[in-house]
Amino acid sequence: MSSNRVNLVVLDMAGTTVADGGLVEQAFAAAAEKLGVVAGTADFDSKLDYVRATMGESKISVFRHLFADEAKAQRANTAFEEAYGDLVDGGRIAGLPGARDTVEQLTADGRTVVLTTGFARVTQDAILTALGWQDLVELTLCPADAGGRGRPYPDMVLTAFLRTGAVASVADVAVVGDTSYDMLSGTRAGAGVVAGVLTGAHGRTRLEAHGAGHVLGSVAELPGLLAELGR
Repeated sequence: MSSNRVNLVVLDMAGTTVADGGLVEQAFAAAAEKLGVVAGTADFDSKLDYVRATMGESKISVFRHLFADEAKAQRANTAFEEAYGDLVDGGRIAGLPGARDTVEQLTADGRTVVLTTGFARVTQDAILTALGWQDLVELTLCPADAGGRGRPYPDMVLTAFLRTGAVASVADVAVVGDTSYDMLSGTRAGAGVVAGVLTGAHGRTRLEAHGAGHVLGSVAELPGLLAELGR
């Protein structure tokens, strides 16, 4: 039975709580080069368009689509994670304005916050370390933590629901992200609140078309939305 209060908030990282400044595209370019996909070619442009269209999806799933051979997909994913990690280590990442304060406010209000990503665990940990967020929340999840399937599947949201035990019903979960895949994962999980933010990959029209019940300027508006909804 739902308590009608959102006591579990599942937040995406890159584009939602973390500003990555186009690092996904830069890391993809580095990975593609290692696999012989030359920047400026039609093949490269086509693959980059797919990366942009699938922001939020598990990166290994993206590479499996782009490189039908599993070994090639694994090499591309490894190269991507290494390139992204180098960019993070170079200080090329920051928390979005108000993101940390929002997480701390939600926690102070008695809500459990979980941070999720489409990146591998090693990259997620590198981002958390770079931001000093290792102890910001009690649980962080990547696709491998939820059986290997990332967004748009609902698995990470449902794993957060099961592992935290913070709510009795998925109706008392809020899912927030910047991509259409974030919205799909929230709606497919049955989350009571599914909200898009305009600080990342996709705009209002696309977010709403894929299930966003609310669209916020940034995650900093989330506590106000929950108060307005009485959730």
